[in-house]
Amino acid sequence: MAIQRMDNVLIVVDDLDAVIAFFVELGMELEGRGPVEGRWVERVIGIDDVRQEVAMLRTPDGHGKVELAMFHRPAAITAEPRNAPANTLGIRRIMFAVNDIDDVIARLRGHGAELVGVLERYEDAYRLCYVRGPEGILVGLAEQLG
Repeated sequence: MAIQRMDNVLIVVDDLDAVIAFFVELGMELEGRGPVEGRWVERVIGIDDVRQEVAMLRTPDGHGKVELAMFHRPAAITAEPRNAPANTLGIRRIMFAVNDIDDVIARLRGHGAELVGVLERYEDAYRLCYVRGPEGILVGLAEQLG
């Protein structure tokens, strides 16, 4: 088997503190934060003269991780509309299972999050919604019913 696990998802951001606060409010734990630069990272990502600050967050169960990167050098670029809709090509959202979706939505609103559509029930299985957080980050929330 070639794959052992999915290690993390990278999100490039402008305001690292705001995005960390958003994901911590969601329930993720900050695992570490620090500078990343040098020839090794330049060779891995294919960009010269890189200087960035990176934060790693993990889900409470320890299995899922989100890596946040803020580029000091070279400046980050925008490849799509800031608040791209769900049908835009590419990675659109990260989905999290939550215990109390109403509580999570209320807490995330304190960090600027807004519902994209509505909180919807899918049969007798889930309550689901998308919220857009800082920097246009799209997060799906799913509360299992029963």
